[in-house]
Amino acid sequence: MRGKRSGIGAAVAVGALAVTGLAFAPTAVAVTPTTATVTASCGIFGGGAATLTATQSGTSATITLTSTAITAPLALSANSITSTLTMAKAGGGTTVFSGTVNPAMAGGDPVTVGPLPGTVASGDSLDFHGGSLKMVIFGITVTCTSAANQAPGPFVFD
Repeated sequence: MRGKRSGIGAAVAVGALAVTGLAFAPTAVAVTPTTATVTASCGIFGGGAATLTATQSGTSATITLTSTAITAPLALSANSITSTLTMAKAGGGTTVFSGTVNPAMAGGDPVTVGPLPGTVASGDSLDFHGGSLKMVIFGITVTCTSAANQAPGPFVFD
């Protein structure tokens, strides 16, 4: 009986260690790269360098845009900018990320919108070039585009 108990105890200990190892294992990155830069032109509202940050969990993805070159025209409360980020798909078509997610910003603060949710498929390759960012602020639509591909390259989703 003692042999069975120690064998069961050893099996439980090994199982517990395996579960603990899984809990501390690094998570796989599903989208590469996770950040990219673009130069956005927002017409009379200005423009400049912006950073896009992407995340993915299955078919759900988010993209956040931040820019120190594009600034808030006035003080904005949290979640007050309606944003639609349209990304161009390699091979044609687009994928849309949209929402009203933004931090509170004082006038002149760098603009941040997102994380904006969207749906992706495995193998999707998305680039801001060929797409746009439309932000509705106090009823005024600001549209930003880019004349060049994002660097270091498009977001590719697993």
